[in-house]
Amino acid sequence: MDFLNKLSSTVSSTVSQLSGVLPGNPVTREFEATTHIASAGPGLLWKVYRGYKKSTKQDASIFVFEKRQLERWPRGDRDIILDSLRRGVHQLTKLRHPQILTVQHPLEESRESLAFATEPVFASLANILGWTENVPTPLPTQLHNFKLFEVEIKYGLLQVGEGLAFLHNDVKLLHRNICPEVVLVNLQGAWKIFGFDFCQHSNCVDDVQSVWVFPESCPGAPLLAQPRLDYLAPEYCLTKTHSPSSDIFSLGMLIHALYHNGRPLHDCNGDWQVFKRRSAELKSLPLTKLQGVAQGLREYVKMMLNVTPELRPDAHQFIKWAGLVDGTRVCCFSPRAGLKVKSVKLHSQQREVIDFFEDVGVKTLNYLDSLFQWDNLQKSQFYKDLKAHDEGAAVPGEGVCEPNDGAVCPPQHLVDLRQLHQRGVLVPCPATPQGRHEDAGAHSGKFSAYEGSQSLITPLVCLTPRVEDKLLHLPDTFCAQILLIFMQKMELLLKLTPAAEIKTDVLPMLYRALESDAQQIQELCLSVLPTFAGLIDYPAMKNALLPRIKKLCVNTSYISVRVNCLVCVGKLLEHLDKWLVLDEVLPFLPQIPSREPAVLMGILGMLVLCPHLFSNMQHNSPLSLVPAANNSTDTGIYKLSLTDKKLGITKEVMATKILPFLMPLSIENGLTLNQFNALISLIKEMVSRVEGEHRTKLEQLNSIQAESK
Repeated sequence: MDFLNKLSSTVSSTVSQLSGVLPGNPVTREFEATTHIASAGPGLLWKVYRGYKKSTKQDASIFVFEKRQLERWPRGDRDIILDSLRRGVHQLTKLRHPQILTVQHPLEESRESLAFATEPVFASLANILGWTENVPTPLPTQLHNFKLFEVEIKYGLLQVGEGLAFLHNDVKLLHRNICPEVVLVNLQGAWKIFGFDFCQHSNCVDDVQSVWVFPESCPGAPLLAQPRLDYLAPEYCLTKTHSPSSDIFSLGMLIHALYHNGRPLHDCNGDWQVFKRRSAELKSLPLTKLQGVAQGLREYVKMMLNVTPELRPDAHQFIKWAGLVDGTRVCCFSPRAGLKVKSVKLHSQQREVIDFFEDVGVKTLNYLDSLFQWDNLQKSQFYKDLKAHDEGAAVPGEGVCEPNDGAVCPPQHLVDLRQLHQRGVLVPCPATPQGRHEDAGAHSGKFSAYEGSQSLITPLVCLTPRVEDKLLHLPDTFCAQILLIFMQKMELLLKLTPAAEIKTDVLPMLYRALESDAQQIQELCLSVLPTFAGLIDYPAMKNALLPRIKKLCVNTSYISVRVNCLVCVGKLLEHLDKWLVLDEVLPFLPQIPSREPAVLMGILGMLVLCPHLFSNMQHNSPLSLVPAANNSTDTGIYKLSLTDKKLGITKEVMATKILPFLMPLSIENGLTLNQFNALISLIKEMVSRVEGEHRTKLEQLNSIQAESK
């Protein structure tokens, strides 16, 4: 009850907060904000809400700035800060790049607030690193003790470098405020650049040379209307200049903060004089100041923090360090060696790659991001080589797609891979390496760290063929291959999939497996169905599952499939009621066209209750096709129906339906002596029960008639 009260109060609090800020804002006409999840931007002034677009129900994030936050500032300063915020969002709206935050609805203003909508966002780097200004209390669950994995940092820095290369080379724009507050992590784990409040365009003299005019500084301006001094390049105060190298310095400071719990190299507290003094000290920066930075990156960060702008690398060199050339991800794959990095010459100079970025996980994620630019043959080869590398890992966890490799949100590329569903040759590829990890459940907590993100399994199950695949001309061979992969890994799928998604996604997949033409898939499906029969509701059992099993049992040409159908039905009996057995199960048994001993034993329930009956069978006999069973609780149809008190077959049913069916079976020539004895024993047991019950009934009637005379 306390939980419900707390939930109710939280929802009411969120609704009341939004109702006081957003009612007059035009953003609410198209978007619905639900939960306050994070904060971002200079001073973390923007509150970030989870929400969705009303017309399409598409997920989104709504950024809200409440003007009442500026009440502590003089009126003139308020106008400066508001103009800065407006300018940043207007500039962001004009930019389109995978590493720039995507705006879904432009800035709207009301008397109480500024607001705009973007792609779904998880949090800002500042929030992840522990800065919680304008973050709801209590802290959102997904931010509790959240730590970035090494591969997340590597991949994220690579994405920020790509974004800066785009700004500097294509847009001719300086960001001028790269810091944790303006780097956002979206729900797929991608790092996006935000916060263009202080950006500066170049005055291009020609197509080659750019002139970066230094804006006049205003020392009296409020701190929120200035770039964050802790991350600002020293030339801003030493030489009154700036260039793309200034953003690279800020990126170096960001790297330092990532490895020092969000703390920059020096803290200026917004004091310009302290900033000047700290900038002068950078001329002799000892390497010991960077001890916390990853060893493979330390020397390069020192180069990025060089006080001389000309000695710093540019954004293009930075992404080359990470294995990118001209912004294009370059990878080659070898089935024996796994994933390798090409050595590519650029303008006759050998490209240098930092060991820090020479990471299989990073390279794989890079390739997945650009996957849809490649042809089908390259994509297919990638997944085959990915699987080969993954299976070659000596220790669990070393594989490319191993969950504890730490990709921020592993389902990112799995969700995107659903697009491959329309390309038959590629469909089986992504599913194969994902199903290998038997211990994936131990890492599933990280997969669901982001509220609202999809589970690991659902995107994969969505790759399985459906009825409409005939319209897509998906080859039957690939349909079978996909289903086979999932049937082989069904135990893992059931372990990781919530009960609700088992009903909506996994069970329909099993229906499709029963309708498949592949014997192996049918048998695997029949073997796993009883393991989660308790999750199947009565209408689905009666109208969907049993009819498919019965149809398969009657129509199949494989004895082993028919026997597995009978074994499966026998295991499902405990989940059925008496009338369903009498109306649906028992009447279909005489319809089975074959009379092989294996089928007869499946009907009689001797497959598992009496395994010694088959100890002398020939290797090539039909019974050799029947899977061995070691669980003594598993039973067949007639035997369990006879002994189960819940089902309780009556003497009328035995006398009129079962015994007339069993008697002709007892003279089948294919029976061995043991099998004949088992059949006769069951017949005698039923006859004895009919005799005993009917004798008792007649004796009672006789005694009643005698008493009435």
